[in-house]
Amino acid sequence: MIKFFLLIIMHSILFSENKLDVNNQITTSRENAITKSIDIVASSVVGINVTKINKQSFDPFFDPFFDNFFKQRERSYKVKKIGSGVIISSDGYIITNSHVIENAVEIIVSSVNNQTYEAIIIGNDVLTDLALIKINSDIDFNYANLGNSDDLIVGEWVVALGNPLGLFDISNKPTATVGIISGVGLDFGQKESGKVYQNMLQTDASINPGNSGGPLINVLGEVIGINTFIMTNSNYANGSIGIGFAIPINTVQSIISELKKYGKIERNFATGLHVQKIDKMMKRTLNINNKSGVIITNIDKGSSGEKADLHTGDIILAVNGISIANVNDILKVIDEGLHKVGDYITLNILRHRQELEIELKLDTPIENKVTY
Repeated sequence: MIKFFLLIIMHSILFSENKLDVNNQITTSRENAITKSIDIVASSVVGINVTKINKQSFDPFFDPFFDNFFKQRERSYKVKKIGSGVIISSDGYIITNSHVIENAVEIIVSSVNNQTYEAIIIGNDVLTDLALIKINSDIDFNYANLGNSDDLIVGEWVVALGNPLGLFDISNKPTATVGIISGVGLDFGQKESGKVYQNMLQTDASINPGNSGGPLINVLGEVIGINTFIMTNSNYANGSIGIGFAIPINTVQSIISELKKYGKIERNFATGLHVQKIDKMMKRTLNINNKSGVIITNIDKGSSGEKADLHTGDIILAVNGISIANVNDILKVIDEGLHKVGDYITLNILRHRQELEIELKLDTPIENKVTY
């Protein structure tokens, strides 16, 4: 009888050990490159809660307290916005989108350690929709490794991490959605908001409001993009239909390094050129009916326009190889090229019926002269 009970006990022990071994094998088999990449990056992802001041125009005629019948006025009101970010250094620097923190009066960052921090804006570049913010603590923060977005494969697995619909504050950890790189190098030009989205990454990983500013990572646990916007069936407020876009991390790094160093990207430039659109009468007078452009009417002394040997009466036909018809076209070409002070642009001009190509520097404005 004693032997019988001993056999039962030994069988139970062996069965328990086998069961633990099977469970370990199952757990191990459930782990994969995706779960490991999430584990690597998740602790560096943050939720961002922003209080903004928005302004709204209204007609005093419909306001019972108006004091000027004919004057349009503005109301200011506070709104709450959510977004995501990724910590990129142990001392608390965070990348996010510019549209997440624009007009912010308060930025509260939630981390996976169930702590909240007030953040300050280090720099913000509206044109590329990128911002650098910072939080401070006595501890060192976990931070993400940045990958190489020039070496992506269409079809490779990616994971979007972030704070969709504010879920970060409920779970104290980022939400993960999985997809592939659907496309690379997508150029959208300049949007109505003034932001320029060039060379974008497309993914079918689900991205929703609140994901903006969060990382898109590869299976090695490297950040290869910053999730920025989605396309929907109707408007931006609706949910994901599997068409999301991220700013490639190589673009991000070049912008963020300058924001960290200078606090801004200097895009307010001057050339000293004063121009006027060519109308039909001028075209007939100049015998250029088949061309469009702007004519230089004046050049400031000592300006980059003068140094480039441009002349009054020169007609600018194209900028960086793109035909232009007015000043707005020129500014759009410069913006879409993400040019800043110190850069050079190429002008194709017409002078005395001869076409020339001239390099023009975008110089620092002097005495706030209103030129382009």
